[in-house]
Amino acid sequence: MAQRPKLFLILAVVVAAIASHVLSGGAAPAIPALNPYYYDVLIGIGINIILAVGLNLVNGYTGQFSLGHAGFMAAGAYASAWLTLSYGYALGSSGWATTTIFIIALFLGGVVAAVAGLIVGVPSLRLKGDYLAIVTLGFNEIIKGIIQNDDALGAQRGLGGIAQHTTFFWTFALAAVTIYVVVSLVNSTYGRGFLAVRDDEIAAEAMGINTTKYKVLAFVLAAFFAGVAGGLYAHFKQFIHPEGFNFMKSVDVVVMVILGGMGSTAGVCFAAVLLTILPELLRYVAHIEMLPEWLRHIAENRMIIYSLLLILLMLTRPQGLFGAVNLKRKKA
Repeated sequence: MAQRPKLFLILAVVVAAIASHVLSGGAAPAIPALNPYYYDVLIGIGINIILAVGLNLVNGYTGQFSLGHAGFMAAGAYASAWLTLSYGYALGSSGWATTTIFIIALFLGGVVAAVAGLIVGVPSLRLKGDYLAIVTLGFNEIIKGIIQNDDALGAQRGLGGIAQHTTFFWTFALAAVTIYVVVSLVNSTYGRGFLAVRDDEIAAEAMGINTTKYKVLAFVLAAFFAGVAGGLYAHFKQFIHPEGFNFMKSVDVVVMVILGGMGSTAGVCFAAVLLTILPELLRYVAHIEMLPEWLRHIAENRMIIYSLLLILLMLTRPQGLFGAVNLKRKKA
């Protein structure tokens, strides 16, 4: 019973997002009096929370290591964009029609990404550690290569002309849903299997747990949420390009999970916020003329900061910033 108020709150936020989208006629209005630049950063935070929380189910709770999350995001982004570009006005141009097609597009993007996760997960998740990371990295490059050579998806030119349907409410409503699903699943009786696989896979198998099933399920769910995040990204930026889903995008999400704490939902949410704001802050620092040239040069290269941050973190706090903090369900 204790979970019902939380579930009702999530549903209320989603209904508010739908109502906002319908009343605006399907457009994506910014928050009043908010600078468009800050609004862009805010949407980026919500999308990165979805990506990081989803990947945390694989890398944190299940103990696997995936480097192909950007590939699933790309699959969802292009699938949802293709649907709205092809059938965006098939139901009419009213608020309800555009809202309906947008919801369907996001769901399609998630399903396509989940199917891709299943395809790569079934044959590869019997692997462990570095071998699994290499396979998922290769899958990321395969997805990018397919898009780059498909004229229907814009190929190397990129895909533009996408309607801007993503709003603040849609982004954070779906981020809340992602957090709720992952936390509820992991803290359920069934979800304890994910933790068993992470803690000792051999012991889990000896107890009769189908470890491959749990790993594939985690992979599929993470891919689904990455696809939804890709759909939100496509319908906010209005233009997508294969290079926007390259290896470095996967690394960014992995860094969020490691920095926040493997297996800590609260931690990865905080890290997603921090690492979305940090590049913009460094960009600002790089243009402060009174600072030394060497400091501005470092600020322009965020990967140097990321590398130093991770090295310092691994030396001082290997479990991550919030490794011991998690979101748990309270029992009635």
